[in-house]
Amino acid sequence: MGDDRPDVVLTGLLFYDLVLTGLGKPPTPGEEIWTGGMGCGPGGIANLAVAAARFGLRTSLATVFGDDLYGEYCRDVLRDQEGIDLSLSRTADGRPTPVTVSLAYGNDRALVTHGQEPPYSQDALMGDPPEARTALVHIEAEPREWLAKAAANGTHIYADVGWDPTERWSTDLLDQLSLCHAFLPNETEAMAYTRTDSAVAALGTLSELVPVAVVTRGGDGAVAVDQTTGEYADVPALDIDVLDATGAGDVFGASFVAASLGGWPLEERLRFAVLAAGLSVGRHSGALAAPGWYGVDRWWRSLTDPGLRRAYGFLADRLPDDPGPPVAYAPVTPPARQN
Repeated sequence: MGDDRPDVVLTGLLFYDLVLTGLGKPPTPGEEIWTGGMGCGPGGIANLAVAAARFGLRTSLATVFGDDLYGEYCRDVLRDQEGIDLSLSRTADGRPTPVTVSLAYGNDRALVTHGQEPPYSQDALMGDPPEARTALVHIEAEPREWLAKAAANGTHIYADVGWDPTERWSTDLLDQLSLCHAFLPNETEAMAYTRTDSAVAALGTLSELVPVAVVTRGGDGAVAVDQTTGEYADVPALDIDVLDATGAGDVFGASFVAASLGGWPLEERLRFAVLAAGLSVGRHSGALAAPGWYGVDRWWRSLTDPGLRRAYGFLADRLPDDPGPPVAYAPVTPPARQN
């Protein structure tokens, strides 16, 4: 019999993202800047969910939709367009969907968000989580009860972490890694939590706490250790023009999970994740910028650089025979309500 479990289960805050690009610089008070670049679509936890689903993973998402136009649009995109299972999700009556305006310039962006905390916690949404093969999670200072339940079910937890606004970087957070199969912070976070001064040193500390440790380094690529296989990998980033970096880390995590479920060697997993994240920054908006198999296949078939052809030669055997139809990228205007 086949394995009918979800490949990935995940939960978190959903946002409607409006992304403005090509600013050149952030606006100053009293200044108006015109720009020709704009995209919109689901954001927040949707970044991970869409990136996973576009690599063919059976994806189950537990989140909260507002009962407004933006919530309706996000639900339609995630369920009907991307094929994500929303049976664990809920609609919050009388509450708006959080909306984030992202001002993207250079390799960074500034965010302004309007919204409220949802009325349902992650633990309330997940309850007794499904017996999924993996879970993509964002660990926070306050541990979530559902993570322990998922780990007890045999679910492999792939975790990342965000910026600590207090800048205390409490090492107590790392206690949660005992539930995790993999941990994928960026180098700033990794060094802060491990009290080290380099990505490699931070990786060494983290590799003692979790079976698979990955530290992303932005324009310098990523490094990783897999203690289950004894592998170490250090891969460079690709030289790709950045339009919007929103959600690139989420695309990295989802693609690393997809390659891991395929049983790929560590270096291939890392290169694949670096590639997918790199392809995503050339498009508007986090969730709908995810390349999926279609985008990776198109990149591989158009590649002429001999060095990259050698480095990514494994794709010739990894890409599916049918990469699927073109993915739907972010529209440039808000959707019209369907009557």
